[in-house]
Formats: sequence, structure tokens, C-alpha cells
Amino acid sequence: MNTLALGLDRTVVELKMYSREKEAVFFSFLFPILLLSLFAVIFSGQFEDADAMSAGRFFMPGMVAAGVLLTSFQTMALSVATERDDGTLKRLRSTPMPPVAYFLGKVGLVAVTSVVQLVTLLVVGRLGFDVPLPDGGRRWLVLAAVFALGVVAGTVLGIAYSSLSTARSIGAVVIGPMLVLQFISGVYIGWQDVPDWLRQVAALFPLKWIAQGMRSVFYPQEMASLEMAGSWETGRTLLVLAAWAAGGLVLCVSTFRWFKRGTV
Repeated sequence: MNTLALGLDRTVVELKMYSREKEAVFFSFLFPILLLSLFAVIFSGQFEDADAMSAGRFFMPGMVAAGVLLTSFQTMALSVATERDDGTLKRLRSTPMPPVAYFLGKVGLVAVTSVVQLVTLLVVGRLGFDVPLPDGGRRWLVLAAVFALGVVAGTVLGIAYSSLSTARSIGAVVIGPMLVLQFISGVYIGWQDVPDWLRQVAALFPLKWIAQGMRSVFYPQEMASLEMAGSWETGRTLLVLAAWAAGGLVLCVSTFRWFKRGTV
């Protein structure tokens, strides 16, 4: 219980530090919300003749999926690499605080920011652009499951990924590949417009599966035929994300370092 209490205290500290980093708040928390608003306005004319689809509804799954990876994977990779290089992790390791409490604080940070971002996206989409909320309990359950698995996978993978580079270069190492994945995973453009060979590449990474799971939640059922398998593949989506979460946890445990390379 003491460790859990320390983890909660650490979560509060993490949230305060996160809120003070304006660049991180904008590019991880606010960016998907801003893009949803822009895309819903800019491309609204292209959906005037669509009976069940609007620009806001079309882009909502991609923005939710991108938000999950930005608030979990990108936030963890950047923050942990920075804290390792500036000596924060070294100082924390020398305090009586259990190491588990540090990770609970990171998990708490991601959980709170991800949930608040998702709720904000749903509210903005519904009130601002008339995006229908998921209909039926099953779709809400799929939303919760895909969201939770995506957040867990993104968090542990982000911590593991932070070991690949230093604080000086981690931004490029993270943001570059993330941007490419967002384009080929159906975030910024329609999944059906992505060339087949690029869709095969995207299927190797979790973002594609998060986006597909979110499409099954927000899109009309008849649009499932546009997926690679001609269906939403909900079961397979959850299994793939669970595998990524488990594999990411193994990588996180085996690669995490408290100190910079060359220091003790």
C-alpha cells in the first residue's frame, strides 16, 4: 500500500511536470484534437453527398488512434530519455522511493492524459461536428478494450524505445517513424487509399490495429468490407495488441537503464 501511495504521489508530480511542458502538451495531447477540428472543416465539402459519413466521423478513428500513441509511446520515449540523460533517473534511483513507484507514476500520467484526451475528442467531435457516438454496448466495449491495450502497449514500448538514443536526438528518432506510421496506418488518409504493400508494412505495427479497432467503433458496419480482410477482425485486433503489450513489457524490463551510457 505504501508503494501504491508513493506511485499516486509520483503521478501527481508527473502530471504537474507534464502540464508545464507546453511543447509536449501541444504535440501529444492537443495535436489530435486540433487536427480533427481542422480536417472536419477543410474536408467537409467532400462528404456533402455521403449519407452516413461526414468529415469529422471519417477522421475520428485515426485521431483517437494517433492520440493513444502520442500520449503513451511518444510521451514515454521522450520523457524517459530526457530524465535519464539529465540525471533525474540517477537521483531518483538513489532515493528511498521504490523503483515500482516511478513506473506507477509514468503509468498514471499516461492513463490520465489518454483518458482526458479521448473524452475531449469525443466531446469535440459530437458537439462540434455531429460525430455520432458508438451505438450499443458492444462498440463501447471494443472502444475500451482497444484503447486500454493500445495505451499499455504504447507505454511499455515507449519506455523500451527510450534506450535507443540520447535526449539530444530522441525527438527525431521518435517523431520521424511515428509520422510515417501515421500516414500508412490510415490516420491522415483513408485506409483504402493506402497502397497494398504499404498496408502490409503498417500491419506489422500496433498503430494500424488501433486505428482499425477504432474504425470498427465509429464507422458504419458496411464499411468493414474496405478492410484488408473484408471485416473488422475485432478478435484478431485485440490479440495483436495484447501481444504487442506483452512483448513491449519484456523489452521494457530487459532494456531499461537508470543511467546514461558510460556512467554508473
